[in-house]
Amino acid sequence: MATTTLTEDMALRIGLAARTLPDTDPARLLRVLADLVGLPPSAERLAAVRVKDLKQAGDGELAHLDQAELKAALAILQGAGLDSAEPPPAVEPYADGDMPDSIRVACASDHGEDLDGHFGAARRFLIYQVSATDLRLIDVRSVDESQAGDDRNAYRASLIADCQVLYVASIGGPAAAKVVKRDIHPIKDAAGGPIRERLQALQGVLAGHAPPWLAKVMGHAPEARVRFERDEAEA
Repeated sequence: MATTTLTEDMALRIGLAARTLPDTDPARLLRVLADLVGLPPSAERLAAVRVKDLKQAGDGELAHLDQAELKAALAILQGAGLDSAEPPPAVEPYADGDMPDSIRVACASDHGEDLDGHFGAARRFLIYQVSATDLRLIDVRSVDESQAGDDRNAYRASLIADCQVLYVASIGGPAAAKVVKRDIHPIKDAAGGPIRERLQALQGVLAGHAPPWLAKVMGHAPEARVRFERDEAEA
């Protein structure tokens, strides 16, 4: 199928969207879009497409794929996250040991310090060190798809392997399994918004009675984790 009639912008959208879907190259995605909106695909036609439409198009060729991954791909097709002109936020000074009793948190982001990234499509992960009393952005890790190889989810999980918690707008089941395998706790927040607001809420949890899984991440002794469980049961 010829692709010469695609605009440069649309070719970019299709290429980036295909990267978020397992076993899907641009040609396969274009075949589905041809059935869905005709050729050449246009921004106007794609703006009205829903995930359900994408699943049904092309005799259901993409119907077996994960809902979250299809949602992320559709967002790219509709133009989300394509403006790369905005520079990443500046990191803050940090050295190991600066923040006792803290955890490391990764946040998937496409713009500024907003929680607006889908795990399979986010352009970067912002890495924060978080304690009950301090919060710092210590690293910005850009995604380089050329380094991903055959397993994009494993590659992305490796970028945040030193983190204990991941905040993300959405994440598919297979991707979540890769993250959990690295002992990272994924938290989906479809509403998104300013990352620091989410992390300030997390600080409140760290300052109070942390749940057992989080107490373990923080390095609390088993006796302390039992106390957390007892307090929750008595609440």
